[in-house]
Amino acid sequence: MTIEDVRSRFLKHFDGATGSVYASPGRINLIGEHTDYNNGFVFPGAVEQGMIAEIKPNETRKVRAYSIDLKDYVEFSLDDEEGPKASWARYIFGVCREMMALGVPVEGFNTAFAGDVPLGAGMSSSAALESVYAFALNDIWGGNKISLMELARVGQRVEHKYLGCKCGIMDQFASVHGKAGSLMRLDCRSGEFEYFPFHPEGYKLVLVNSQVKHELVGSPYNDRRESCERVAAAIYKHHHMVESLRDADYAMLDEVKNEVSEEDYKRAKYVIGEKDRVLKVCEALEKGDYETVGQMMYATHEGLSKEYEVSCEELDYLNDIAKEAGVTGSRIMGGGFGGCTINLVSEELYDNFVKVVKEKFAAKFGKEPVIIDVVIGDGSRRLC
Repeated sequence: MTIEDVRSRFLKHFDGATGSVYASPGRINLIGEHTDYNNGFVFPGAVEQGMIAEIKPNETRKVRAYSIDLKDYVEFSLDDEEGPKASWARYIFGVCREMMALGVPVEGFNTAFAGDVPLGAGMSSSAALESVYAFALNDIWGGNKISLMELARVGQRVEHKYLGCKCGIMDQFASVHGKAGSLMRLDCRSGEFEYFPFHPEGYKLVLVNSQVKHELVGSPYNDRRESCERVAAAIYKHHHMVESLRDADYAMLDEVKNEVSEEDYKRAKYVIGEKDRVLKVCEALEKGDYETVGQMMYATHEGLSKEYEVSCEELDYLNDIAKEAGVTGSRIMGGGFGGCTINLVSEELYDNFVKVVKEKFAAKFGKEPVIIDVVIGDGSRRLC
């Protein structure tokens, strides 16, 4: 979807006058899954795919929104406490309300938007949608006074309050802060982050979309977060410095093994291990040690599948194919329950991997997976 595509639909559905066009990307996450809401570290990057929205103030208190991809139109008042029922429109409504709560004098506007982030693929199409509108409203009405990190928090609050998904901050952070050619290590507790140039010579990052659509809202995603919070609370009784699993280690976890359920214990074991893996990957990248990066990716997949239990048959099979094909690293990417695997593939194995994964997956599940080559792109921005 291009600027021209969005503009043509905008002109068709509204008054024939153009507005301003904004873009926000989806994201990949090299490692650090389900650690953000445990105040741990994550290692995401923005991608070239994302959301594009055209916005024009309409001198009313109403938002008139058209989803180009869904061919759906919704109108709502900025003063309505309840908001629209359509989930896609609730993202826009929530952003408007949260920006207004920050003192941004949002007025009514016409908008049309579209995206090329595959829905349900674990690439955070929802964060891209939240971020494009938060960034745009800040630009049009806020004088760009709201920081990028606060815009990310706006998106997170929208998920919590308007969609019922208790997500962490990673997806929205990556969408607004992205930088072409760089991944980012984010400390989800302090908000401090660092850009890491990412140009892996001899390797490609490849997403393999299982086409099993995941939906975090209403899924066991929130249950996983509650498991982590219960274990952290149990450890806190013995170690008052432990405010979240970010502060815990395996010895502390074993100390409370008889005080928590077996399921909660497994969930926490994964998170503590993942916290350490992120830091090992950062060290490995600084040395150009992609073999260690790959080993950590496989270990993350094993933990997500067996301990955190957010995988599915299709994703586990894609991981097995990657191992058999000699791929350096492979794991589930995103919240789980469907979506993609992210794969670190040496260039000499790339063509064979793509061929083999398509053939084997299709033979087992009756459909080919979708291959997405990853290009690390920029974050939220105004296009014109």
